[in-house]
Amino acid sequence: MEARAVARHIRISPQKARLVSDLVRGENVEQALNKLRFMPKKGARILRKIIESAVANASQNDSIDVDTLYVKKVFVDGAPMLKRIRPRAMGRATKILKRSSHITVVLDENI
Repeated sequence: MEARAVARHIRISPQKARLVSDLVRGENVEQALNKLRFMPKKGARILRKIIESAVANASQNDSIDVDTLYVKKVFVDGAPMLKRIRPRAMGRATKILKRSSHITVVLDENI
């Protein structure tokens, strides 16, 4: 049985979130949460909250043993971007893309 949690429209670029998600993929949930707790990146705090939410979702299902969960999959997909304009020289302007992410965490029982 799997448990999952999804966070949408998170204001962190997918590239920065993937740096953190790659470190916990395949880890035991307890080890992954310990890694993320002491990591100084913004994405670590966000991903820790999503993993904790997935564990809470798993605890609602009686057939899942919460102590044997591991991080099966982590997706970090792009979300809609906020588009801003920055004035430049000689009357020109350039776009600034403020990127955001959809983050999905899937937990499964380690057998």
